[in-house]
Amino acid sequence: MSYMNQLPEVWQQHWQTSGFKEPTKIQEKSFLPLKENKSVLGVSPTGTGKTLAYLLPLLLNVKKDSGNQLLIIAPSQELAMQITRVAQEWGKLLQLKTQVLIGGANIHRQVEKLKQKPEIVVGTPGRIFELMKMKKIKSNSLRTIVIDEVDQLLQQDELTITKQLLNYSAFNYQIVFFSATAKNVLTEAENLVNSLQVVEIKEDMQHAGTLRHYYLEVSQRKKLETLKKLTFIPNFSSIVFFNQVSNLGTAEEKLLFEQIPVIGLASDQNKQLRRLAIDQFTNKRVSLLLTTELAARGLDFQQVPYVVNMEVPLTKESYLHRAGRVGRMGEDGKIITFIDDRTKRDYKRLLQSLGYTTQELFLYNGELQTTPKLNKKVDKPKKQKPKKKG
Repeated sequence: MSYMNQLPEVWQQHWQTSGFKEPTKIQEKSFLPLKENKSVLGVSPTGTGKTLAYLLPLLLNVKKDSGNQLLIIAPSQELAMQITRVAQEWGKLLQLKTQVLIGGANIHRQVEKLKQKPEIVVGTPGRIFELMKMKKIKSNSLRTIVIDEVDQLLQQDELTITKQLLNYSAFNYQIVFFSATAKNVLTEAENLVNSLQVVEIKEDMQHAGTLRHYYLEVSQRKKLETLKKLTFIPNFSSIVFFNQVSNLGTAEEKLLFEQIPVIGLASDQNKQLRRLAIDQFTNKRVSLLLTTELAARGLDFQQVPYVVNMEVPLTKESYLHRAGRVGRMGEDGKIITFIDDRTKRDYKRLLQSLGYTTQELFLYNGELQTTPKLNKKVDKPKKQKPKKKG
């Protein structure tokens, strides 16, 4: 049976009206194991539709008006909100209720809403664990727990609370892990779940856009000026990554002072500021979203053509994560890294280790060019020697 034929008719119609074409490999290969209540570790590159890959089969197992059954845990408030929107979009077509539970929001209001017994609950680990201890989330009715971006939630500082969450639930639950990378995940996941089926997609060329990797040679003191010039290129829109939060804040202040349409997204901001930044960038009210790798993890922005690295990323994983913000679901993308004489060697080694080719860019005449600007010399007319008489 084809993937589409396994979906309810109302979903098939919504799939088409949403502009989706063929399902991705991770969506196809994980559907049946998840539908059959098997515990799964799903691994697939960024931008291959992992949220729908686990949501659709799991929502089909949820029974209307039977209490909290599907719990989805995300490492950040932004990702939890993003998953909630997708769950609401598809769940309401089956008359299922979804509630988001994140830190920073009023817990008493969350408790009141839980009295409506939403079938799907999405949240961050701390708040979910707190409400479980208060017995406001009915763990005895849970059937499935999903841990999204599991590579983040199984890191040492998050591992304890992840284990506590699993221990607070019933013993017959289905555990689902999803991640863009299997590195440092598989062993720990297998320690938490006895029988784990791994569905790993190493690449999905059918649904991957073309990514091109470029660099601009820019001195440290001219980086902000160069970034400012990029915003004058028609339809230029970019997520701009910084290695340090402090550099992000300084850049945002200076660019705003010069009335450049930018906004910052940092991990230490409160919920309202983070939501404002995401909304402003999503709705194209600003052309640059200044952020760090941690703050942007898991966020899904459609139709973003550029990523700019203000500094060379420190690791291969860091570069891959940043590059994964573009080239999503078949869209093309460009990654531009600012380098100077001090960092040029590190950058080229990094790209070589990843197997990527890179090309230098030049910024002049309000455009990005792949050839340097030619300084045309004006030939002066040669003086003619006077003819000799005689």
